[in-house]
Amino acid sequence: MSEKPTIAAKQPIEVTLTAGNEIWFCTCGKSATQPFCDGAHKGSDFSPMGYTPESSGPAWLCQCKQTQTPPFCDGSHNAL
Repeated sequence: MSEKPTIAAKQPIEVTLTAGNEIWFCTCGKSATQPFCDGAHKGSDFSPMGYTPESSGPAWLCQCKQTQTPPFCDGSHNAL
């Protein structure tokens, strides 16, 4: 991937995930529906990342797009 993702925000966002319900995580940072994909990546090298949680509950998802553990925040935003 030659393009770098846009930093959507410098903090994670708390969302409630439902076991078995697939989400599409934005990897480009341009989606207006962060942290989820809205198709804003079209025409770029980016593709959304599918993720299906095994359990239901709150989760902190990355918005800086620098995490090494997508879709989850790993604290990478602290270095920005």
